[in-house]
Amino acid sequence: MLVGAPFREEDARVVDEHMEELHRLTDTAGGDVVGVLIQRIDAPTPQFYIGKGKVEELRRLTEEKEADLVIFDEELKPDQAKNLEQSLDVRVMDRSELILDIFASRARTREAKMQVELAQLEYLLPRLQRMWTHLSRIRGGIGLRGPGETQLETDRRLIGRRISDLKAKLRSVAAARATQRKRRSGEYRVALVGYTNAGKSSILKALSGADLFVEDRLFATLDSATRSVELGHGHQALVTDTVGFIRKLPHHLVASFRSTLEEAREADLVLHVLDAAHPDWEERKEVVDGVLHDLELDGSDQVLVFNKVDRLTHGEERALRDRIRSLERTPSVFASALEEGGLDAIRATLLARVRRRLAKVRVVIPASEGELLATLHREGEVMEVERNGIQLVLRARIPEALLGRLRDESQVDLTEYEADG
Repeated sequence: MLVGAPFREEDARVVDEHMEELHRLTDTAGGDVVGVLIQRIDAPTPQFYIGKGKVEELRRLTEEKEADLVIFDEELKPDQAKNLEQSLDVRVMDRSELILDIFASRARTREAKMQVELAQLEYLLPRLQRMWTHLSRIRGGIGLRGPGETQLETDRRLIGRRISDLKAKLRSVAAARATQRKRRSGEYRVALVGYTNAGKSSILKALSGADLFVEDRLFATLDSATRSVELGHGHQALVTDTVGFIRKLPHHLVASFRSTLEEAREADLVLHVLDAAHPDWEERKEVVDGVLHDLELDGSDQVLVFNKVDRLTHGEERALRDRIRSLERTPSVFASALEEGGLDAIRATLLARVRRRLAKVRVVIPASEGELLATLHREGEVMEVERNGIQLVLRARIPEALLGRLRDESQVDLTEYEADG
């Protein structure tokens, strides 16, 4: 059974969208939804979050539908969840716990598993009392109270130690990740961020040609993946797919995934991917912007990517483009990971950004310096080559590292300049 308790002033369409999302989350977790109950409230009640009468209606519905789990769209306090379980006689969980469960089932790498475990333990710690009450009811409770209370304190200590251990290990992983980033400091780095299921993994798969897991489900991928993407003219970018965001993302989870999201902080460019075909893309954009702000990641150079334009009619796409022009100051591109040429605008944007970082130079080298000529072609973008007797005169765009090396070459005559293109 799904339960929503929106405030009275919330728009009906938004409430329906939130409950539909909770339905999809439940489906992703492997659950079957047998019913939905909604009560509009002025404020949560201390005892149950919803009213007593609604709790009784919910109890009748769970019995009638033979539901064995009740999921609230709102975050419940430990006492509220405990009282609801006692009244309904079925397990009760909230949206945060559901998302944590999905993350636990989807984590693949050691780092992601540790991050999810840390978030789960921090969520669990204040709720241990409810779990022991639930356990004593299952086992009858005879002779369990004294040892149970002792075990509760033992569990708290063990969980506290495990939390400290996980935090230390994640700090170590974060340090190793920072070292990896330092080694890639000469590369142009791009981070994909966005609402879950906006199509970030599909874009990275299509851009890089890599075999990445893609599924039309919420949180299909948790582990960040970095791939090299060819941009043309001898340029590449390292593009990283990050974990997707969602409304009411548990704060413990956000904190645990901070080190993974550091990829966005260190990136030269953040591509904020939006589902262009979704009617609530603006609200979803606000959700992602809010999380980026909380993580102090909102100062990065950013481009909005309106993905899935293949799902729009020409008229809808025109209307959306006009709306973006009037609303957004952030640069934006329109894309489709499914259509041929649908990512050309992204490649062109990345290529233009890479070129901005390159020094424009005029280089004169001896015609016999074949290795140096090959280096210029390999590491830079040679736009023009002229032969002048025994010398070659080149116009090129080159990275700072190569510029420094050329300055040290005695046989090279180097001039920096500014020019269009």
